[in-house]
Amino acid sequence: MQLSDILKDSNYKLTQFSQDKIDFIESHIFEKEVRGKIVPYFNCHVRKREIKLTSEEVIRQLYIMVLTQDLGYPTDRMEVEYAVSFGREKKRADIVIFDKDQTTSPYIMVELKKPKLKDGKEQLKSYCNATGAPIGVWSNGESISYYHRKDPNYFEDIPGIPRADQKLSDILEERWTIEDLVERDKLVTERKSLKDLILELEDEVLANAGVDVFEEVFKLIFTKLYDEMESGRNHNRHLEFRNYGDTESELKEKVQRLFNRAKNKWEGVFTHDAQIMLTPSHLSICVSSLQDVKLFNSNLDVVDEAFEYLISKSSKGEKGQYFTPRYVIDMCVKMLNPQEHETMIDTAAGSSGFPVHTIFHVWEQIMKDEGLDKSHLFTSEVKSPRCVDYVEDNVFAIDFDEKTVRVARTLNLIAGDGQTNVLHLNTLDYERWDERTDDEHWQDIYFKGWRKLKKLRVKRDSNRDFEFDVLMANPPFAGDIKESRIISKYELGKKPNGKYQNKVGRDTLFIERNLDFLKPGGRMAIVLPQGRFNNSGDKRIREYIAEQCRILGVVGLHGNVFKPHTGTKTSVLLVQKWDDELCPKVEDYPIFFATMQEPSKDNSGDKIFVRKKDYPNVEQNINEAANPTDSYNDVSEDLDQYLLDSHGHLIVKHDLFNHDGLTQDGIAEAFIEFAKKEGLSFWGK
Repeated sequence: MQLSDILKDSNYKLTQFSQDKIDFIESHIFEKEVRGKIVPYFNCHVRKREIKLTSEEVIRQLYIMVLTQDLGYPTDRMEVEYAVSFGREKKRADIVIFDKDQTTSPYIMVELKKPKLKDGKEQLKSYCNATGAPIGVWSNGESISYYHRKDPNYFEDIPGIPRADQKLSDILEERWTIEDLVERDKLVTERKSLKDLILELEDEVLANAGVDVFEEVFKLIFTKLYDEMESGRNHNRHLEFRNYGDTESELKEKVQRLFNRAKNKWEGVFTHDAQIMLTPSHLSICVSSLQDVKLFNSNLDVVDEAFEYLISKSSKGEKGQYFTPRYVIDMCVKMLNPQEHETMIDTAAGSSGFPVHTIFHVWEQIMKDEGLDKSHLFTSEVKSPRCVDYVEDNVFAIDFDEKTVRVARTLNLIAGDGQTNVLHLNTLDYERWDERTDDEHWQDIYFKGWRKLKKLRVKRDSNRDFEFDVLMANPPFAGDIKESRIISKYELGKKPNGKYQNKVGRDTLFIERNLDFLKPGGRMAIVLPQGRFNNSGDKRIREYIAEQCRILGVVGLHGNVFKPHTGTKTSVLLVQKWDDELCPKVEDYPIFFATMQEPSKDNSGDKIFVRKKDYPNVEQNINEAANPTDSYNDVSEDLDQYLLDSHGHLIVKHDLFNHDGLTQDGIAEAFIEFAKKEGLSFWGK
């Protein structure tokens, strides 16, 4: 009998355990007939008797093997189903390890009964508080968490539990390099997500800390990114964003110093006098929770999902602006094919997904040209001068939400190693830009990027028209513009009779504004509500676009793509402005149409991932130490049923493009074939 058969109707998994341990138990299972049913049994090495193998018991026996074989604890220091008293009530802890010297005092408590972290951790905390045990472990066979009980109210994450020949201080004082972090990344080893860790911190610490949760978590992520980058460029350096047995006050001083250095390196995200506002005890718990997570990754999903959650807690969703899924961004980038010599802008940048993935696309070209390995695009290693120059000189982003601008600046600052062209401006209200750009405080943060953006204006004294090669954006849909001062600056603000409307959809004005940013021959991908393409009342919008541009293609996205934020049906419009050389005007031409068939998310907004059985001929040669996405927790079955890409990432199931040659060609590849056949300037024959 296989252990997976016993676990199939439970929330327990086997992915935490090595195959040799699974094989050992499976080879020693014996069956008994109980009340007419065949029941699996196993000889427990702690209780020294036959035990019925329930789903929980499977995990317990496997973890006993971890404790004895991997960590060296003798079974005579263990007890299973240990009675813990709560007044008159008694509960049973799954496994307890007793102190080496005080042999009746619990040292490590292990909780396996509750297969969900929140429930399991609460149970574990109650056992540790009742017995005084300083260390706790929770696992469901897939995820695992280790805790140090500092006092009844605070449990800190620790990277593991001591071996039998170690003390707790040995674990806490162990110095880590970046290689240690890569090897022991909690997102891999414990199957956790950064978003889940933040939720856990929020429930237990941040909600009662009297601080702005977004600001304080942002400071910690910002500081940790800097720490990883410093160690990524000096592999002998010890990471500083860690508690090496420091007192709480010492740790706060150390992290504040690191934050100050990060602020000096990446200016304009936090003020020079910004301080970490968490108390030393709260900060200690947050650092212990985040210190074993590797943020630098070959894509941005790790930090992006966390930022999306944090920002969505504020006012972002009310403005109808949502983070664009990475696979939609990648499709647009592949189709428009930006080049190293071209300029690119996103006028509603959010967290800067379109600019950063444009950077990735061009970096791949540069790395290929220079014969460099492109396996980890978003890493802490030093980039080549061509890569840095491209970020600093050619890529721009604008957003009107100050929080998202700071997130976007962080990611671009890291990519550009200290410079960014992400600006806090209202794209639609360009007439008032001068008021903003003349502000001294604004200049302190954004002047370098603004000076570069000004060079791309058509007229020296006007902020309306620019000369960008490529524009990609997902403008906010919700809310109408009602200010006549703004509406009067746009052709699409007029009614058919030439009079100006009282209100205009925000996305409608973005269409015209974005075209103002493009030079003749420039090209654009923009996400729009489906209604703009087929509502009879929007005919004038479609006519305006056709007058200005060649409509290259329309890609209908599935209704689940922007869930759980909104179920609005959307499409991507691709156009190229008419130009005598790059895009000569013609009256009749073919247009590329496609509709996304794979939903990519379920009706709740959770991502759907590609299974191996979807592509049975694809060979999997994935390094077990590769970095996963932060979406393991969304997978309801064992990880080994899912197809992983070359970095160990789960692959979202969509039909927008071929993912690294592992899935089938999709809409992007069909468009590229169409573009070459049509001789479009940015693809050629």
